[in-house]
Amino acid sequence: MKVKTAIAKILKKEGVDFVTGFPSSPLFETAALENIRTIQARTERVAINMADGFTRASFGLKNGVSFVMWGPGAENAFSGIAHAFADSVPILIIPGGLERNRLVVPNFIATQNYQKVTKWADMINLPNRASAMMRLAFSYMRNGRPGPVMLELPLDIAEGEADIDSSRLRLDGTELDSYAFTSQGEYKAVKRYRSCGDPSDIKAVVGLLLKAKNPVIRAGQGIHYAQAWDELRELAERLQIPVYTTTNGKSAFPENHPLSLGTGGRSRPKTVVHFHSKTDLVLAIGSSCMVEEFTTPIPAGKSIIQITVDERDINKDYPLAHAVIGDAKLVLRQLSDELQSHHVKRAENPELTREIKSVKDEWLKEWMPRLTCNDIPISPYRVIGDIMKVLDEKQTIITHDSGNPRDQLLPFYPANTPGSYIGWGKSTTMGQSLGLIMGAKLAHPEKTCVHFTGDASFGMVGMDFETAVRERIPIITILLNNSTLGGHAGKYPTAYEHYKLTSIYGDYAKVAEGLGGYAEKVAKPQDIIPAIQRAQKINQAGKPALVEIMTREEPVFPK
Repeated sequence: MKVKTAIAKILKKEGVDFVTGFPSSPLFETAALENIRTIQARTERVAINMADGFTRASFGLKNGVSFVMWGPGAENAFSGIAHAFADSVPILIIPGGLERNRLVVPNFIATQNYQKVTKWADMINLPNRASAMMRLAFSYMRNGRPGPVMLELPLDIAEGEADIDSSRLRLDGTELDSYAFTSQGEYKAVKRYRSCGDPSDIKAVVGLLLKAKNPVIRAGQGIHYAQAWDELRELAERLQIPVYTTTNGKSAFPENHPLSLGTGGRSRPKTVVHFHSKTDLVLAIGSSCMVEEFTTPIPAGKSIIQITVDERDINKDYPLAHAVIGDAKLVLRQLSDELQSHHVKRAENPELTREIKSVKDEWLKEWMPRLTCNDIPISPYRVIGDIMKVLDEKQTIITHDSGNPRDQLLPFYPANTPGSYIGWGKSTTMGQSLGLIMGAKLAHPEKTCVHFTGDASFGMVGMDFETAVRERIPIITILLNNSTLGGHAGKYPTAYEHYKLTSIYGDYAKVAEGLGGYAEKVAKPQDIIPAIQRAQKINQAGKPALVEIMTREEPVFPK
């Protein structure tokens, strides 16, 4: 058996149903022979983004896998992998590598160049290490802090001959390390391991929570990966603590819950600002607590408790009152059990929920004129207002692109069901949303999958709309066309006046139609909802749809 065949069989054993990639890999054919669906994108970056979106939509219980070729393939994949690293998304990338005797400068060696944007990157340097290295890759990907892992496969290793007998995997007559196999010579799938918090830390955190007068919970992406939604809700209700999520954590707590403050990104509802200012203690769960542009910063002088799986998050940007290192679901269960042992359960707090509702209603009243605006060109907020009317949130997965689409959609779109919204933001690669939503549709073919993007972002990855057509991945693209690189014109007044810097043009409905998809253009506000409804019907027939909406630039967003 060739090493490339052994790797494909291991992928199948690990539950991999499909792989993405571009343009070539020695593993494409062997994966197909194992009935693993092979999906070829138009660019390496979008192939990686698809694996990323699949993993996010699967809450890390299943992991996307991508193949790219040696040299230029690995080079072009860099931005997609860097983005997965920034957002802590566990995916597996297997780039081809040159033959081992060609691993010299200036040839691009993926392992060396990806060390800083992967959780772990290594190379199969000997044929008799292939299976053990695959097991190590899956172990890194499934345990501890989530993140992408890379295993480079040199071409001469891929073509090496292996042999399996009843107790050993042999290559060229050499016995291999056997710890990755059962006594029958079968590869053992990798298990995920999780850890609880130190009991003394649990007691200390409970003590701090009970002393706090106005605590607030900050819920991050770790809630999703731990599937700790019920435990989060139980703790919030038991202690009557308001909850807001980070951008990546959006949908971890139902935003129609009386204790929900919404999402705290670069844009945010007034509830987050209001309760942030008055809190005396922030309990951050599954959040790295980084000070960065796309998550609402914790005000100075607040006590902070952090629950995280990664010790590198502790005291990174904020001094902490206390911390617990452990899985969010297990630690939240420990906290609830500790509270239960002391019979602590606060009565419902109607005064608190009335305050939350009052601030939220006031904020929505302030923004309602934009969400219902009838102007032409169309306000992007009118598009969001109509999206909320036509989409069934429980049956929908929606994501955004970077820039204005993210900042405008994030505070308003209600995410009440776990996984109904894929938020991202630590890296803001334009065009990311197309691959993400295709991956989400592969994870949940029964759901309506929508991405909210702009003309600049679509210009970077739009040719991969054809991938959705060819692979019958029926998504909806809502494209806001304001003929500009939104939010940037004011930075370069002279360059804009003399050279039209930041101006971009295109008829994207025609592009999508030319790529084989359904497309239509909307210029009047009253036509938005009917166009989206038609797109949904097209999706039901197995075809992707693009709705291009002619909008005005409106960089204003809630802060």
